[in-house]
Amino acid sequence: MEEINAGTWEPNPSTAFIVTKPVTREIFAADFRDRIVHHLVIGRLDRLFEKLFIHDTYSCRKGKGTHFGVSRAERFVRRRDPAWVLKIDIRGYFMSIDRERLFRKLAAFIEERYRGGDRERIKELCRIIVFNDPTKDCVRRSPPKSWDGLPKDKSLFTAREGCGLPIGNFTSQIFANFYLSEFDHFIKKGCRMTDYGRYVDDCILVHRSPAVLKKLIPKITVYLKEELGLTLHPRKTYLQPCGNGVRFLGCFVKPSHTVVNRRTMVNFGHSVGRYNGIALDHKPDRDERSAFISSVNSYLGIVGHYKSYRQRKRVLLDGISSLWHKHVVPSDGDFLKITKRKSFPKGAKR
Repeated sequence: MEEINAGTWEPNPSTAFIVTKPVTREIFAADFRDRIVHHLVIGRLDRLFEKLFIHDTYSCRKGKGTHFGVSRAERFVRRRDPAWVLKIDIRGYFMSIDRERLFRKLAAFIEERYRGGDRERIKELCRIIVFNDPTKDCVRRSPPKSWDGLPKDKSLFTAREGCGLPIGNFTSQIFANFYLSEFDHFIKKGCRMTDYGRYVDDCILVHRSPAVLKKLIPKITVYLKEELGLTLHPRKTYLQPCGNGVRFLGCFVKPSHTVVNRRTMVNFGHSVGRYNGIALDHKPDRDERSAFISSVNSYLGIVGHYKSYRQRKRVLLDGISSLWHKHVVPSDGDFLKITKRKSFPKGAKR
């Protein structure tokens, strides 16, 4: 706090690494002291951001999130029959955010809406955070070859000059929401679209008329390019009947029901397979048993929100090795959770 008050705070080097689940991403972890500053800034501004954001912006907001976003998509798809959906995604969104443009918008927003006595200090902290280059002197925790398969528009190391926010920073998630908030208002008010939702840069628009949605594509393309310096991803932009199903936030939403995307179940199976390998190699210790239960229940907590009874049953009864059945058991007939087995099954070796 002394550095902040004295105006001498500067971010420390970040840690960079690659994650592969659910998709391959580059992550930058800020130093602990810097994360405190990030939370300080967002703590000051979050209430004002909430007043700016539309109802159907779902990421990194209290009371929202993926399940809320899916429930809203279900509502959009099912209250009109027939209906069409326009699905759009921004190419390399985080790496395409213009930092100069972002800070100008943030500074104007703070100047207009923030009434705290530390307004200039908060504005300066935002400037430092936005323009900080986390690739400078960063510590790489993943082997350099881990970056080989990462597209150039997915890495800060290859981002355009002056562009990109580090995925992994708390401020990046909120600032990314803020950067597209004017686009949200453009869609809702300028395009008069009632059924619209966004999670980060993954957007859906639902309407009775495919012609109305089709006419919006060039309009959206021009707006994003001219106002925000962003480009639609050509392979992730499509228009189709809602009856075909809508892929959104790890789910497949249809007019009759919602199921989990195949990728989620594949990742679930891979996780179980990894722990099966542990049980085959040796008797799992307490920490490994606890980690296994947490991992399985985490996936069950996700897929259990949707139509997945048969899939859950198949994984728990057939996917999990019999070696694990000595240690865990489904907690009920709905296969929504596993718990530690209190006693060994008859005939099982301890």
